[in-house]
Amino acid sequence: MEIERMKISDIAEVLEIEKISFASPWSIEMFEQELLMGRYFAAKEGGKIIGYVGYQRVLDEGHITNLAVHPDFRRHGIGRKLVEKSVEEAKSSGLKSLILEVREKNTAAQKLYESLGFSNVGRRKGYYQEPVEDAILMARNL
Repeated sequence: MEIERMKISDIAEVLEIEKISFASPWSIEMFEQELLMGRYFAAKEGGKIIGYVGYQRVLDEGHITNLAVHPDFRRHGIGRKLVEKSVEEAKSSGLKSLILEVREKNTAAQKLYESLGFSNVGRRKGYYQEPVEDAILMARNL
């Protein structure tokens, strides 16, 4: 598996994973905007995208905006490697911390983030739609 910078030409494959991973998937336009504003990475196996992650820089803080792994490749450490790549890149670009939101009921993801040094720092009421759910705000100093 390789992790490389996501390109505009990767968006079609990314959208396939996005649609099967989220109740409210991002649109092609949203990904195009994110690629202009943030740093996105794609995990590839045999040239096929199997996961992706991205973050935006806000002053000296990074905000992980999206992370997903194709269902056929989950529980293989790919999400971990993608977050580690974001941490490494954020650190090397001089950011002081990373934050992210995760669904309150997504305890598997919360455990992954905790194992990578993130901690629960708050809650965003009704942050998610379809279904409506609070988000746990997690952060990590770099």
